[in-house]
Amino acid sequence: MIDTRTAPYAALILRITLGILFLAHAGLKFFVFTPAGAAQFFGSLGLPPALAYLTIAAEAVGGLALILGLFTRWVSLALIPILLGAIVLVHGKAGFFFSNPNGGWEFLAFWIAALAAQALLGNGAFALQGGSVKAAPALSTRSA
Repeated sequence: MIDTRTAPYAALILRITLGILFLAHAGLKFFVFTPAGAAQFFGSLGLPPALAYLTIAAEAVGGLALILGLFTRWVSLALIPILLGAIVLVHGKAGFFFSNPNGGWEFLAFWIAALAAQALLGNGAFALQGGSVKAAPALSTRSA
């Protein structure tokens, strides 16, 4: 059962957390690895180096959009392919656990699940764009 009083705040917490994670990863590529270094790494994977710049921009803009609550459902879905690419091209070879050398894919898989949940929930509370979480009539009964 959905508690309609608290569900919008759960969506808010998830949305803000996801947004911060994407900003942190964009910042890592921008400030630590540098855009040129990220492009070189993408090239070493056989990808067009320019895709690194697009990835940094998508993570930064997507992270901000999530934090602000703008197009939350679409942004959540649009960011999933970035994480799938990271699993397939980088972290999948390292095994499941992220503590493995070169990091595994467990964290990325959980991140994808969280984005899918956010896409299903919508904006939640305190979003700049309307569309807060609302329970369907059949699910509106609160649990004790």
